[in-house]
Amino acid sequence: MAPRVLLLGGHGKIAQLLTPMILSRSWQLTSMIRDPAQKSTITALGANKSGQLDVLLSSIEEVQSQAQAQAIVESSSPNYIVFSAGAGGKGGPERTQAIDRDAAIAFIRAAVATTTVTKFILISYVGSRRSKAPWWSNAEWQATQDVNNGALKNYYTAKLAADEALKALSKQRGSGFAGLSLRPGSLTDEDGEGKVILGKTMARGKVRRGDVARVVMALLDSQEIDSCWLDLLEGSEDVDSAVKGCVQEKVDCSEGDDMEASLRT
Repeated sequence: MAPRVLLLGGHGKIAQLLTPMILSRSWQLTSMIRDPAQKSTITALGANKSGQLDVLLSSIEEVQSQAQAQAIVESSSPNYIVFSAGAGGKGGPERTQAIDRDAAIAFIRAAVATTTVTKFILISYVGSRRSKAPWWSNAEWQATQDVNNGALKNYYTAKLAADEALKALSKQRGSGFAGLSLRPGSLTDEDGEGKVILGKTMARGKVRRGDVARVVMALLDSQEIDSCWLDLLEGSEDVDSAVKGCVQEKVDCSEGDDMEASLRT
C-alpha cells in the first residue's frame, strides 16, 4: 500500500515544492492549509500526478493541544507527517509561539502516540540549539548566539522547544519511529540543483528551498533513517548520497545539546 503523508503548512514555499514530489511517487497526500483561497493553488500542484491529493482546510494556529492535533491526524491516517508550517514573522511573538512551538509540539505528541505514524519531519533551522555544536568554532557559536538572542529571539525559542521535544519524545517512542529535525541555513527561492551538505555543517550558509524539499523527500523515502537532527546547507553532494551517508554514519547534530530540556520546563 502506498504511504500516506500529512503535510502541515501545505501552502508554504517548501511545501509547494515538496507536494508534486510526493504525488509523483503515487503516494497519498493530505495537504493542510488555513485559507480556502489557497486551495486552487494546492490542487494545481497535483495535476497529472499519479498520487492522490486531499486538501484539508484547518488553521494550524488554533491547534494548541495534543487532542486537537490527534483529531487531525486520525482524520487523515498518515504514515508520515511533515511539519512545514510557520508564522513567518507575521502576527508578532504570540503567533510565532502558537505555531512554531505549541502547534508543532502538539502534533509531535500526537504522532508519537499514534502507532501507525512512523516518521515525523520537522523543518527547523541550523541555529536552533541550546549549546555550541562541538564541530563549530567559537566565532560561529558567538555569531549564532547574537542572532538567536537578537533578531530571531522569538523564533529561536519556539523552534528550539519543538526540536528538543521531538528528539526527547522520539526516544520515548523507541524503535519503529523516526523523529527528524531538518535544519537548513538561510533559505533562498531558487529551485536548486540537488547539491547539498547534510549533517554536521558550518553554522551559517545558504540553501535553496528546492533542495530542502528534495532532502525531505529523500528522508521520507529512506527506510533506515533513525531519529536525529540534520543540518543542511548548499554544497556539492547529491541529495540521495548525502542522506545515505548520514544514515550509514548515524549522524545526529543534536550532539552536545540538552535534548530533554524542553520537557523539564
